[in-house]
Order: sequence, then structure tokens, then C-alpha cells
Amino acid sequence: MKLGIIMDPVDGINIKKDSSFAMLLAAQSRDWEIYYMEISDLYINSDMPMARMQRLKVFDDPDNWFELTELRNEQLDFLDIILMRKDPPFNLNYIYSTYILDHAERLGTLIVNSPSALRNANEKFFITHFSDCIVPTRVSQDIDILSEFIRKHKNTIIKPLDGMAGENIFKVSDSDPNQKVILETITNNGTDYVMVQQFIPEIAAGDKRIILIDGEPVPYALARIPAEGEIRGNLAQGGTGKGVELTARDRWICERIGPRLQEMGLLFVGIDVIGDYLTEINVTSPTCIRELENLYNIDIAGHFLDVLIKHTRKS
Repeated sequence: MKLGIIMDPVDGINIKKDSSFAMLLAAQSRDWEIYYMEISDLYINSDMPMARMQRLKVFDDPDNWFELTELRNEQLDFLDIILMRKDPPFNLNYIYSTYILDHAERLGTLIVNSPSALRNANEKFFITHFSDCIVPTRVSQDIDILSEFIRKHKNTIIKPLDGMAGENIFKVSDSDPNQKVILETITNNGTDYVMVQQFIPEIAAGDKRIILIDGEPVPYALARIPAEGEIRGNLAQGGTGKGVELTARDRWICERIGPRLQEMGLLFVGIDVIGDYLTEINVTSPTCIRELENLYNIDIAGHFLDVLIKHTRKS
């Protein structure tokens, strides 16, 4: 197997928490050839998708975790599988890169996740397709429309549609004297869409990350518990991780959304659940493989590769 990965600079990752690294270790253990790319390495030559790429070796060593060799230019269909693991922001350059990956998919390379699905499944907005799984939610750029929602629901969470790792998330109440300035700031004075949701108090018990592989959930989740005085459980914002088994409600949510993920070619997804409610469907570069593998001594990355093999032209 020839596996390509498109990711942020490999020299800047935290290997203890990086799910892409877990995938690469699993692939290398199977003697797969691994080829490394950054998003700027992709290009199109007429209708032929191309990239500069380098052979990559990885080592589970915090002082020396990678080695890059053999820079080469290749057609992307040289690869059997490409993992698109570039972190947000989800901007125009990201979208353009998915157009290039469309051509590689056309030529028979398995792209994970599917380029069209990456474009269509905004990680915040996509939950609105499953209204029975979510709390009252509104998406708008109009400050008056957002304010009316806040007045109705009293305590709310407001977030941009293109953020990650808990960035620019605000808790706003109907009595907050800073409500207007927060809305002006986060909407760029009423020109950018944002999401406002009813606040879920169960965040105190953690924001659960549940991994779904080809629509099926891993049986354990990582509950990310906010630090004292925080409302964000994200590990990047100081939250702490605790392993938990999936509840009956968690499994119901997974059963509700799993078939849609399979249909769209979303083979690796991380959903966020607070209390009984779905809050995000993360499709670009979901994390928590390494934490869950260490907590429960399970091989999530290996199972993921088994699933990928079934979807390739070599299966």
C-alpha cells in the first residue's frame, strides 16, 4: 500500500495527542509506504492532479519522531490512499485543494475524507441536518436575529462556523451588558455567519469526543472536562481528558448520523456530545485516537486501516 498524508508541518505536531501520527505509526507497522505532503505541495497540471511529496518514516520518540527523504513529484493516483488531515481554518485555499483531490478520486485513489464531503459538511453547521439530536440552534449574521434567540433562551453559546479547538467561543446571557459588542465582534459587524445555541449545563461533566469509523462508533469516548472557571472542554483550552463508555443516548446519536456519514464518504469522523446533545461533527482532522488507545489498550488506528483497505481499488 502507498499511503499519502496531507497535514500541517510534521515537525510541529505533539505526537502524544496527534491522531494523524497514530495512523502513520499503524501504517508503517504494516510496511506501507508513506508519503508526506503539505497543502501547498498540491497542484494541477491540465486535468492531472500532482504533488511534491517525500517518503516519511515515523518513530514513537518525542525527541526524534520523523525522517523525511526522497523529494519527488508524482501524480496523486500514484498513491492508493490519501489522508486529508490538514487542520482548519477552512478557507478558500482548503477548498481549492479539495478540487485537486477530486481529480485524484476520479483516477481511483481513495481520499479520506471524501473531498466533496469535506466541502459540504461544515463542522459546526452539519449538525442542523439532525435536528432531533441537538439543542435549539440558530445560524445567522444578523445581530437582531441573534439577539432575539438569546432573549428567548437566556443562556447561550456563540461560535464562528470556521473555528477549531474552542477558539472564539463565547457564553452570552440575555442580561450580559457586553452582548451587543460580542455579537458585533464575532459577526464582523453583521457580515459573517455565526452559530448560537442554547447553553448545555452538562458541559461541567465534559464534552465527549466520539470517533466514528465508516459510520460505526468506537465503544469509548474521551470526555474533555473544562478547567475551573472555563466553559470550553477542549484540551487546547486547558481541559482534561477522561475515558468514558458510550451511553445509550450516545449510541442512538451515532445510529442516527452513521448512515449519512457512510453515504457521503466520511470514513473518519469525530463527533462532540455534551449531555444528551450533539454539538459538532468534525470531519477535517478529528483527534483523540492516541488518548483512547492508551486508556483502553485498543487499536483504533489499526481498525481504521482495515476499513480503508476494504474501500481501496486493491481490496
